[in-house]
Amino acid sequence: MAIAVGEAAPDFKLKATGDKEVSLSDFSGKPLVILFYPLDFSPVCSVQVPDFNSRLADIKAAGAEVIAINRDSVYSHNAWCKELGGIDFPLLADMNLAVSKAYGVALDAGITTRACVVVDKGGEIAFSHSEASPGENTLSVDQVVDVVKGLS
Repeated sequence: MAIAVGEAAPDFKLKATGDKEVSLSDFSGKPLVILFYPLDFSPVCSVQVPDFNSRLADIKAAGAEVIAINRDSVYSHNAWCKELGGIDFPLLADMNLAVSKAYGVALDAGITTRACVVVDKGGEIAFSHSEASPGENTLSVDQVVDVVKGLS
């Protein structure tokens, strides 16, 4: 079960693209959009993540940041980013699915479902959307931009 709106966002610290370690506390005091997705190089994720990247300026203009998390390694993330022509926000490696489990988006198949969580300035969940099936993505980037603008 995905984490509920109003709950405190679970903290984490993971290796990420850009040769960084990224933690929730790095974004303290500003909204954060966290994308969870099953696997690098998968068809739906190869649309969803670039869609958010194309709207990154709008999300940042609303004062928020974006990160994405799945079980793939940083090496896989880097290769996928290169294939996509670049992604301008960090992709984090949750290889043991500990963070995905904490946010309630890990699947029994050993991957993460497609989900989006928006954490507000105070570290609480302000929005949570999870995809139940591997079909087309029903999450609208416009919807997430509107949520983030509402937090400003």
